[in-house]
This record gives sequence, C-alpha cells and structure tokens, in this order.
Amino acid sequence: MRQKSYDGKNSLYLIPTPIGNLDDITIRAINILKKVDILFCEDTRVARLLLNKLEIKKKLISCNNINEEVVKEKLVGYLSQGYEVGLITDRGTPIISDPGYKSVEYAIKCGYNVIGLPGPTALIPALITSGIETAHFLFYGFLNSKQTKLEKELKELSPLKYTMIFYESPHRIISTLNSMKDILGDRHISVNREISKMYEEILRGSISEVISELGADIKGEFVIIVEGCKQNNNYENMTVQEHMRQYIALGYNEKDAMKLVAKDRKISKSDIYREYHKGSD
Repeated sequence: MRQKSYDGKNSLYLIPTPIGNLDDITIRAINILKKVDILFCEDTRVARLLLNKLEIKKKLISCNNINEEVVKEKLVGYLSQGYEVGLITDRGTPIISDPGYKSVEYAIKCGYNVIGLPGPTALIPALITSGIETAHFLFYGFLNSKQTKLEKELKELSPLKYTMIFYESPHRIISTLNSMKDILGDRHISVNREISKMYEEILRGSISEVISELGADIKGEFVIIVEGCKQNNNYENMTVQEHMRQYIALGYNEKDAMKLVAKDRKISKSDIYREYHKGSD
C-alpha cells in the first residue's frame, strides 16, 4: 500500500524525546507536540515533566506494554474523528525497544497516515563513538531475560560478521557480559552508560577488560556495541569437519551445528552428517 505522508489528512506522529539532555529535542518535535490534539505516552508523569519544561499543555493518555492492545483502539478512534495524534515514549524514539508498535501497525491497517520524526535514540551515539566498524550493523535491543533463552539468542548471533548493538539494564549488565564472553568469545566491545547525561561514560576494550572496569556500583542504562565474528566465513575453503568445529567451539551441540552448516552450505543435513562422520571412520 502506497501512502504519502503529507497528503493533508490527519496523522499519527511518532515524536522522539530526549534520552537525557533536554536540549536534544528538535525544533520540529516541539512544533509537532504543540500541533497534536491528543498525546499518547508511555508514562503520563514522565511526559508531563517534559511538557511542563516546554510550556505545552496536552491531553495525555497512557500507552504502554501492558495496555497497548486496548489503547490502540482508542488511538485510532481519535484519528477517525479527525484529530491529530502524537505518540511518545519516556525517552528516545518510539517503538525502538519501547511501546508503540501495535498502535502503529493498527493505524496503518486502518488506513491512517503515520509520520516518524528523526531525533534522539541511544543506539546511534553509542555506535559512532565505539571505535568499532559502522558500515554494517545489527540492532538487537534487549536480550531475553531468561538465561537459557539469552544463551540461545547469543549462539544464533555468534557467527554474524556484523557489529551488534544491545541494550541492557544495570542489574543485568555483568551477567550479560559474562554470557557474551562465554558464547561470543572475548571480543572487542564498547559499553556506553548514561548517554547525553552528566555522568556519561564509555568503556572500550575486550569483554573481560570492560567487566573488570565496571566495578560493583553499577548505575544507569547501558548500550553494548560488540564487534562482529572475525572467524573464517569462507565456507568453500573449509572442510565440513572444520566448519562443524567452528560452531561447536561457539557452544553449539553437534545436532544444532549440523543444521547451521547445512544452512550455510545450502545442502541437506543428511549430507553433512555423512561427510562429518566420514572423517571419524
């Protein structure tokens, strides 16, 4: 479905807000906050602090991960009545590891304009100050909170040669970095804390070096930049045995490694099985 963002119809505006320093809000974001009739926000208390600072008064409606399935109907209801609607989260760009996706998906499905404004987000400042390759990168956001699922996610990501970006909370940062070291290897990383705030800090080095520097008194929200896999991905120059050993060294069991090798080489698992065990006959 083709949609022109500026066709004169009322719209849902996705408005980025500062992640720390309030000076980071754009002039356009301020103008749109003034323009919209209704503002949906992750937390009305946090939104009100920002609006009071900007001397803007708006009707606020909570839209978060708990109530969004219901609230999206209310949001589209306002659009259907001709209102201009805004959506913000507590900090940064809506939907990026924050609520809003269900509302946007539903508004698009119902045929309404959705306009995203450029603006603050934590991942880009962290990436460009990391000293790690930026031409190709994968933003992953938060890993699963359950340890077994987190480990599975990291194993799936481990062969990727692209720079990877993760978000993490202070009470999980050490555990997550230890899991990364065990599964990805002691790669070069950059860890940003409190981006754009007074206590902004960047730690760079191997995962083990960063863990030792973090210390015990850990506060703030973190962005982790991890270099991509540097192992040989030229499968044509590897034997099946070498290819299998590469995945097994990354923590995969033999069965899962076979699936991955078969996928890489675009041949059947049974062929991989025969070739792999041929070397052990």
